[in-house]
Amino acid sequence: MRAGSAISLITVAVVALAALVPSDAVRAQESYPDRPVRVVVPYPAGGGTDTLARLVADQLSRRWGQPIIVENVGGAAGNIGAAEVARAKPDGYTLLLASPGPIATNGFLYKEMAYDPARWVPIALLATGPYVLVVRKSLQASTLADLVARAKADPGKITSATPGIGSVGHLSTVQLEMLAEIKTMQIPYRGLSQAINDIIAEHVDMMFDTPTTSLALHRDGKVKIVAVGTTDRVRELPDIPTIAESGLPGYRAVTWYAMVAPPHTPAALADRINRDVVDILARPEAAEKVRGIQMEPMTKSRAETGQFFVEETQLWGKVIKQANIPLQ
Repeated sequence: MRAGSAISLITVAVVALAALVPSDAVRAQESYPDRPVRVVVPYPAGGGTDTLARLVADQLSRRWGQPIIVENVGGAAGNIGAAEVARAKPDGYTLLLASPGPIATNGFLYKEMAYDPARWVPIALLATGPYVLVVRKSLQASTLADLVARAKADPGKITSATPGIGSVGHLSTVQLEMLAEIKTMQIPYRGLSQAINDIIAEHVDMMFDTPTTSLALHRDGKVKIVAVGTTDRVRELPDIPTIAESGLPGYRAVTWYAMVAPPHTPAALADRINRDVVDILARPEAAEKVRGIQMEPMTKSRAETGQFFVEETQLWGKVIKQANIPLQ
């Protein structure tokens, strides 16, 4: 045998043996998690994202036998916490649980960002819920058609509360104005609680809100929900039509929460986390807890989650650009 051939055979043998020996990365994935996992919520404690994060963290901790530490890192519409996760080592021990801002909308709203939303590694879409169109109780509008008619009769006279420029609640109003060809007087608020209080006090005519607060107020007669932003009617409000079926086909406004990992997180590891999260959310106990905060648990694959991100990014990017919302 010639020397070159012998060397080639030895090389092949060494490569083959190396393939049989798990790399450090593979071994790390197989033992994952072997220490506490940090889940960053890029908003202050107490909101819907925080509530869902702690629910999922509790279930994952039981399954994995490791502490899941939920940490609130708020500021800049989620950008501060998101940037911290984006810089983290892509080993599955630092994850982001966020609503649309850091994943789908902030890229269209900020001049400078310390992370690229397109580079997140999707883990799982956890839950979705409707945005509902709420009006003050004495406003002479019991349907979307009534509201649109009043807005067209007196352009700019209908007042709308917009909690957070660029938030989905704000963009839901912008999308409604565009599709219905109306104009409201938008009044900015720092958060949902102050805005809904002014709807109750009848200082403002309308706003988009989540059912977490507005559903009970609607049932108590303190506000009126006239339409929902989902493509299908909401289980808790079977008699309230969707905005799409009320004359604005194509309208969609939902709130959602998702888990993502830093760029370069291995696909096999992301798949592993997805399977565990989906299995948890498919179980009746966890699903009912999610529904208890007026959300619907999701059980999508990573590919389906990624496609959902693309669709939401395209939807809100189009709304933001057409409305000429200035960059912050």
